[in-house]
Amino acid sequence: MTEPVVRRPVPPTGTQHVIAAHGYRAIVTEVGAGLRALTFRDRPLVMSYPEGKSPVGGAGQLLLPWPNRVRNGRYDADGETRQLAITEPRTGNAAHGFTRLLPWTVLDAGETSVRLGLRLFPQPGYPHVLDLTASYALGEAGLEVEVSAVNVGEGVAPYGMGAHPYLTLGEEAVETGHDAGHGTGHDAGHGTVDDAVLELPAAEWAPVDEQQIPVGRRTVEGTEYDFRAGRRIGGTVLDTPFTNLERDAGGLVRARLRTVDGSRGVELWGGPGIEWLQVFTGDTLAAPYRRSGVAVEPMSCPPNAFASGECLVRLAPGERATHRWGITALPAAGA
Repeated sequence: MTEPVVRRPVPPTGTQHVIAAHGYRAIVTEVGAGLRALTFRDRPLVMSYPEGKSPVGGAGQLLLPWPNRVRNGRYDADGETRQLAITEPRTGNAAHGFTRLLPWTVLDAGETSVRLGLRLFPQPGYPHVLDLTASYALGEAGLEVEVSAVNVGEGVAPYGMGAHPYLTLGEEAVETGHDAGHGTGHDAGHGTVDDAVLELPAAEWAPVDEQQIPVGRRTVEGTEYDFRAGRRIGGTVLDTPFTNLERDAGGLVRARLRTVDGSRGVELWGGPGIEWLQVFTGDTLAAPYRRSGVAVEPMSCPPNAFASGECLVRLAPGERATHRWGITALPAAGA
């Protein structure tokens, strides 16, 4: 005779790592080393999802060792054609790398930061071994994320970094999970992006084909894709790669989402090596997530970089690649 075991169910994203500092609070997941929630003084800065659910629309996930898509999962390397698993049947592509569904191990953890690691062993179409680390730290300037990859195997490994946070202008986080310590739930940060003002310092955008693969570049000048001066999103539908990014004196690219009156805002910044931003208004997501946040995805390379080679990092044995990005709450306009 078996007896029922009374236990708390294991969340789909595993252990939840909570860090907090200077009014900020973040939840980082064991599975995928993803960002499940980020708030500032209880105001959501990213679109979150319940602890008992899997990420919605890739929310908060890290995309390694390539972001976005590889057409038909095929690319050439070392004189051979390699075939990746097709993980997006709708487009027939390999999408968003391997690591977002794998468990990561805690390397260091404290009240204000957590660092996780993963040894990625060879996968179909990717015969390389990478040691990956993802560090999340909170400070006065908000969240800083550092993602590193070291080639610890043989051969030159193609590599790209991406992340999938959805920025939001929600007013207050609502706890709907198992407890207040872990439960930032499905009501956190949901609203509409139509009235949000997007500022995106990108001079070029890439039109895509039916497989969501870029087919060239175009200037944003005079188009609906020009958000350089900041303007209301309205009914604009975006699932668009942007590049030719303007940087500040410190070498950072800064994208911002604000309310029309400037009373609330959030900024995503990317450091050196972040050459592309994929912007997605969430139109294909189910309610209540549809158009409730704007995914501003820092990427080191464009979609299909494994095949095109554009902006692709090629890691020789022993080499390391590191990319940094972060999110901060913006003060009210004029404050």
